[in-house]
Amino acid sequence: MKAKGKKVLILSGGDISTKFLEEYLQKEEFEYVIVADSGLFVADKLKLKIDCILGDFDSVPKDLIKRYKQEKNHTSSYVIDEYDSKKDYTDTQIAIEKAIEQEPEEIVILGAIGTRLDHTLSNLHNLLIPLKKNIKCSLINEHNKLYIINKPTQIYKKDIFASYVSLLPLTMLVEKVTLLGFKYSLEEYDMHLGNSVGISNEIIEEEALINFDSGVLIVVESKD
Repeated sequence: MKAKGKKVLILSGGDISTKFLEEYLQKEEFEYVIVADSGLFVADKLKLKIDCILGDFDSVPKDLIKRYKQEKNHTSSYVIDEYDSKKDYTDTQIAIEKAIEQEPEEIVILGAIGTRLDHTLSNLHNLLIPLKKNIKCSLINEHNKLYIINKPTQIYKKDIFASYVSLLPLTMLVEKVTLLGFKYSLEEYDMHLGNSVGISNEIIEEEALINFDSGVLIVVESKD
């Protein structure tokens, strides 16, 4: 059973603005914090309270992870899970699986949108894992909040991360998409993979609705 309102933070190893991270963490509270591999750089710099450190640590200086291992010997406040570098899954996917064990209501992943497009796309696809368990999960950086949905979803204007809202199909077809409360509305529109009709929309009402019959949509709330 999910702990009502429980939020888990994953700090991954992609690009993230330290200034943005500091400001974001001042506004948001998390009950459990997971640091994946080189995300330890930023976590250490900001002196975050960590519950779990995991990865193969191939991108982490030996002296840094050694220090955390030594400190672990004197405290039980966090766990360290180390994996072989020749593993089948990315550190971020392993972190998502670990986060799901906490049975949260929501998972937020920072540092998962970076210069490696292959890793960014992999992280996007990994959002399907919590989606199947009905757990909200999003990738966030200073310009974007990205998540996926498989059922009708309400968005409140007061809660949006940024002014532009884009919709892209993750499946070959998202059937009968209807948008209410948006600047550009749609009514029972079949959205096919490869179609850009859902890019750069805006919410103009206090409450907006994304309705559709089947498929999976990528939602990106973004700003320049």
